[in-house]
Amino acid sequence: MNELNHLAIIMDGNGRWAKNQGLLRSFGHKAGAKTIERLVKACIEEGVLELSLFAFSTENWKRPKEEIEFIFKLLKEYLSSELNNFIKNEIRFKSFGDISVLDLDTKNLIEDFEEKTKNYSRIIFNLGINYGGKDEILRAFKKLKASDEEIDENNFNKYLDIKNNVDLLIRTGGHFRISNFLLWQCAYAEFVFTPTLFPDFKEDELKEIIKNYRICKRNFGGV
Repeated sequence: MNELNHLAIIMDGNGRWAKNQGLLRSFGHKAGAKTIERLVKACIEEGVLELSLFAFSTENWKRPKEEIEFIFKLLKEYLSSELNNFIKNEIRFKSFGDISVLDLDTKNLIEDFEEKTKNYSRIIFNLGINYGGKDEILRAFKKLKASDEEIDENNFNKYLDIKNNVDLLIRTGGHFRISNFLLWQCAYAEFVFTPTLFPDFKEDELKEIIKNYRICKRNFGGV
């Protein structure tokens, strides 16, 4: 049976979910935030050690200004309201991506959340904010080159935002692509693409995917 140490999810379909119901896209993002709460609980029940979610990509800056502003407003509300819950459940929060471009209030909230949960290990909750896989690889390579360390896989890995390989990647929303997400870490990940829009992605579907993952054959280049 395969161990599931690191699960990654591309949360796609919030906007389409809202549109299907005649609502503004912002309602979809709000519904997606509630889905995250349920999935974190389900991952703890399934013994997942690390969960990485794609919240905002380096390409998402192309979206309408109003939507971007709402996403970051929702992020700040989430960080402000969920801290006590993370502490209660011993969940470690970690952001990944380049947050240097964010406003000071958002950066402070992120850093405060990370600091206050850094000693917890029941599950590590990674949230990709202004993240792109290519950008991460370039940033890591520049740091490694500046360090004068030998350029090899182990040294390179030290400078990545996310150090652990992904075991299983799930993308909701029906698209068959990984959209520049954790490119290095997903080298040997199992991929699952579901047509379910993210706000409708329930715990039962997640657990069924995990069940199938645990019994699949993983060769890692062998036979």
